[in-house]
Amino acid sequence: MKILLLGGSSFLGRAYASEALARGHEVTTFNRGRTAADLPGVEAVHGDRDSAGDLARLAGDRHWDAVVDTSAQQPAQAADAARLLRDRAAHYTLVSSVHAFADWPARLVDEASPLHPCPADTPPGQEFSAALKAGCERAVQEYFGAGRTLVLNSGLLIGPHEQGGRLPWWLERMARGGRVLAPGEPGRPVQLIDVRDFAVFGLDLLTAGTTGRFLTTAPPDRLTYGEFLAGCAEAAGGGNAELVWVPDAPLLAEGPDSVLPWSELPLWMPDLPDSAGTWRADTSRAEAAGLRCRPFTETARDTWEWLRQRGPAADTGTDGRKRGRIVHGIEPAKERRLLDALT
Repeated sequence: MKILLLGGSSFLGRAYASEALARGHEVTTFNRGRTAADLPGVEAVHGDRDSAGDLARLAGDRHWDAVVDTSAQQPAQAADAARLLRDRAAHYTLVSSVHAFADWPARLVDEASPLHPCPADTPPGQEFSAALKAGCERAVQEYFGAGRTLVLNSGLLIGPHEQGGRLPWWLERMARGGRVLAPGEPGRPVQLIDVRDFAVFGLDLLTAGTTGRFLTTAPPDRLTYGEFLAGCAEAAGGGNAELVWVPDAPLLAEGPDSVLPWSELPLWMPDLPDSAGTWRADTSRAEAAGLRCRPFTETARDTWEWLRQRGPAADTGTDGRKRGRIVHGIEPAKERRLLDALT
């Protein structure tokens, strides 16, 4: 197949391109060329999807069997691409998010859950919000039609080349060893999908011509937070990291050492009224369609190996500019204070 991939070359886009090339597909990538080098074997077209001229240059006289869009953040972006490509490709995969569901994370969601009421014609340049993903979905479906569109509502992606920094932070913390602040309950479930498994599943559906919607993340109750941290310690800690579990309540107590869920201790989400569905997304439809997830220990091992090979220079893109990145992790001094005070 001839596949056009709209998105970066560093994480999800890279996983899609790598898997597609391994299967023998012809891959064209369209991105700005700033974050990471293009994979050998792709036809790389560099440009900005917000530029009408760049999009027109991409289209040229090209045609593809399918489009995979991993980068649409604004409905206008999705609309412009879908409008341009509707007569140049037969199938459009849009990677959306669980954020598109109005009930998430407060309640369990599945493919039938209502979306945020964001219209397809939302003007460009909106400040990022969860609702915009729903608008992107509507924009693609407006121009390609439901019969040619596949929507994958992604959960949290992890694995080698991760940009968000959640799994990498925990691995690097375990590598420093010593007493490690482990927040909350070790038996609390987490839903984390290896980016490579996501790409495999997405390409399986694409090549089969599948349309519709699939909530795509790891099945609930497959991995606990305790197993996640233990897997990180095993992959990177070398037996020198000691997990010290501290309940939610003292970490959330008001004061200078109150801890921010999710960011200071990545992937820690206390049991709060507005977050009960965070790790409870229903993946039964995706599983029935063939979604398979590798053991977390494999993901942790491979991500740690990538981190060791990558080195500190990975924060700089191919154009020499500092990348924008999500910063996670508690300050070491604050972690020590909490451990001394609470254990």
